[in-house]
Order: sequence, then C-alpha cells, then structure tokens
Amino acid sequence: MTLHEIVAENRRVNLMELGADKILAGDIQKRLVDLGCLDAPVDMKFGAISQMVLRQFAQKTKVKLDDVIEPTLAQELLNHTPDTLFPLTLGNDFASRIVRYMQKKKYWLARMPGFLNIVYVEGVNEDGSLNDDAPNQFNDRRLVIAVEDGKPTIIFNVEGTTEPGAHFTNNPLNTMGAARISFGQFKAWSVGVHNAKKANRHEALVQVEEIPVHRDRNRDFKRIGDPIDIGLFGINQHSGFNQPKNNIGAASAGCLVGRLSEQHKDFMRLVKSDPRFKTSNGYRFITTIIAGDDLKKEIG
Repeated sequence: MTLHEIVAENRRVNLMELGADKILAGDIQKRLVDLGCLDAPVDMKFGAISQMVLRQFAQKTKVKLDDVIEPTLAQELLNHTPDTLFPLTLGNDFASRIVRYMQKKKYWLARMPGFLNIVYVEGVNEDGSLNDDAPNQFNDRRLVIAVEDGKPTIIFNVEGTTEPGAHFTNNPLNTMGAARISFGQFKAWSVGVHNAKKANRHEALVQVEEIPVHRDRNRDFKRIGDPIDIGLFGINQHSGFNQPKNNIGAASAGCLVGRLSEQHKDFMRLVKSDPRFKTSNGYRFITTIIAGDDLKKEIG
C-alpha cells in the first residue's frame, strides 16, 4: 500500500502493522526524510524513531494520530514540502551560510524542533571568517546547529580539528598514511567510549559505519592527490585533552576533536538531549564536514 492509496481508497492502517507493509513504511519514511523530519536511510522497518517522528509530524500539522494512520494524515504527508512545513528564515550569519551551503550540496538538514545538526567547518574562526588553516593547530570549529522557529541557530561553537596533528601525520598508524576525513555528510556515529582500554577513555561519538578518508601518504597536511580509503578507522568525535591551541600533538590521528575536555562534555550532554537519541540510545548521528574556503567560495 502507498500513501496515495490510503487517500484514494479512504483506508486506515494500524501504526503497529507498518512493519509488515514495507512499501507503505518506506513511502512514509521517504516523505519524512524529504521534509527534514527523519534522516535517511529509509529502512522500511518503521521502528521507534520513525514512529516518534511521525507523531511529531502529526502534532505539527494538528492531525490526530493515536494508533491508526488515517487519510487526513496521509494527505498532509503528501501535501507538504520542507518549506511549507518548516519554512526557513536565512540571513548572512554563519549558521545561515552553512545551511545555504548544505542545501546547495544537497545535504540533509534536520528541521524538526529539538533535532540537532552536527557540523565541523575546517579553517575558520568562531564567526565563520577564514583563518590560515595552518597544520597541527586547533583552527577548525565544532558546531551544533538547531532550527528554532524557522531560523538556523548555532547553539554550540568551539575550537576543534578535523585533521590529524603533526605527530600522527609523521608517524601514521596506517602504512598508507594518516587519515584526513573526506568533506561531506555521513551518518556514522553513535554514543560510546573513545580509547576504551586506556586511562584517558571518555564518552564520545564513536564511528560505527564506514566513511571515506584521504590518506596523507606524502605527509603534506593536505587532501589534494591523496588516495581515498573507505572503512571503519575509529574516526571518533572526542576530546582534545586540553592540548594547546597551536599544537594538536597526539590528540588526533584523524578524528573530529574538540580541544577542551569540559567543552567536549558539554557537547556530549547536548547531543544526548536530541529526541532521536532519547528514543533509541543506539541512534546513529549524522555529521557534516565542510571546508571553510569552499563555504566562502560557494556562499560568501
């Protein structure tokens, strides 16, 4: 069954039966993804997060949803676009520029209230202005963006790095070279423990899905011309152990790192407040990694 069939045939479907109707489950999920409510992939299982998101959609559109999907709700799912459901008000501020860039690149943006967007921008200052992006420095930004009343707002903005430091660039853990995460958007991190077997272990977002990295074989601290390697490499989002701003040291072998430990704890508290994590502790977080100079080139 499809949403169109529910409307055309005036059908009603029990929410708990969606798991047995993969076509309808996938149809609803795809609409929710397109509307900025549910992040991909469409798995056609319609688990706890999908159900929670559908209930929030029903609440937003003022349609009754107990345990039955009725034609009215199906019609609302079909009628809306992201800009009618959650219209955005964009300016020239840092958050708006990032959102414009994400839209241009066709990255997914969480628009649902309370849902968070994790973004790293390489080679920029706190206000989004470019810096020299010198190697072995915490000169990137770890950001969390929420859409509040249609306006994208940066609710977390701290020093970080998306790049390995000099130590692991010159002494790589992989014979192909140190890992430098590819720019893009990946759904690949869950709450877990970084350095689980070491004294400095701490809560972090740990890599649970394969992602692409550039292998800095020539040790020039750049991605240009480097071979791409795809896999599970332990590219976690963790603390930088209070390293000096001008020396990443051994704090990163290619992970996404926030420099200060207390700020990292704040980051973890914030991401765990996301309703998707509260609904399922195994939730996989999407993270977007942007080159600051490309943001400047594409958006200004």
